[in-house]
Amino acid sequence: MKVRPKSSILRHIPVAHGGKDHLIKSDVIDFSSNITPIGVPKSVKMALKKNLDNIQQYPDFNSSEVISSLTKYTKLDKAYLLVGNGAIEIIYNFCFAFLSKNTKVLIPVPTFQEYETAAKLNNGKIIYFKTMNLSENLDSFLLKIPKQGCVFLCNPNNPTGKLLSKRQILLIIKAAKKLSSIVFVDECFIEMVPDSNQSVISYVKRYDNLFVLRSLTKSFGLPGIRIGYAVAPKQIIRILKKIKIPWTVNSLAQNAANTALKNKAHLKRSNHVIKKELNYLINKISNLTGFDCYDSSTNFILIKTKHNSTKLQQKLLEHKILIRDCKNFRGLDDHHIRIAVKSHKDNLKLVRALERFS
Repeated sequence: MKVRPKSSILRHIPVAHGGKDHLIKSDVIDFSSNITPIGVPKSVKMALKKNLDNIQQYPDFNSSEVISSLTKYTKLDKAYLLVGNGAIEIIYNFCFAFLSKNTKVLIPVPTFQEYETAAKLNNGKIIYFKTMNLSENLDSFLLKIPKQGCVFLCNPNNPTGKLLSKRQILLIIKAAKKLSSIVFVDECFIEMVPDSNQSVISYVKRYDNLFVLRSLTKSFGLPGIRIGYAVAPKQIIRILKKIKIPWTVNSLAQNAANTALKNKAHLKRSNHVIKKELNYLINKISNLTGFDCYDSSTNFILIKTKHNSTKLQQKLLEHKILIRDCKNFRGLDDHHIRIAVKSHKDNLKLVRALERFS
């Protein structure tokens, strides 16, 4: 018997991401993964140890306690909220629910590749809009919004670090609404933008075509736990609840999230470090020959370099430093790398290593 999966699955190519794999030694400093520079809150580690016995029971199907914490955290009713096994699960469930072969999908590139991959898996017709700074090309972008389609936005954008203002996002939402299109806004890094709050989560009550994605991975340093959430109009949340696979959010992830959401002071401390160290890294690296930093609003920096990105990544690993090779981002090439903002001690090691190639 010959197995015949859907044609979209045959075409599917998984996305390569940053982060250490099992081949990379534990003593390597990971600049490839955009996690808060101050790590996991101590209160979360304590909660995980305290609740280890919970693993012998099935987790709460609805993540009820996390939803309760999110209502206080977001100031929105639970009907507007959905918890998932990381932001990735929510992206794929969203595309499964709302995209088909008749759906045109507008994606500015370069950006997070999973939007494109998940859309293609559901036979969406992709419209690419190439720009390194959407703010400067917003009028042209608005003209590309499809009828009865979908628009994906990452704000601030990964990998460029560019931030759209709340006013600009609302212009896109309003234009899309007139065309009966939904706007998916990924705000996974929005809480790591120092001195600025451009989130549009409160507008889900006003616009029925707005969907906002959030993650606890980046802001609270929990990539190994896998937990994220969606903020959306009630009817969208009801649909996503229908297709959600049971028990995808494990009990320890729920405990960690519930504790993290009560610790907003952690975000303030993180942003204090990000603001200081972002300026340090941009100033230092921009003065190196062969390295040009793009301005960033958040905890990572996209860098254009005269060096081959893959070879540079391999060379830096010899110095126990891992960077993100950005050649697989649509719209970029093998002369782009991305680094996360880390502690000053780690950032200093990175700068000294890069000086060897200047």
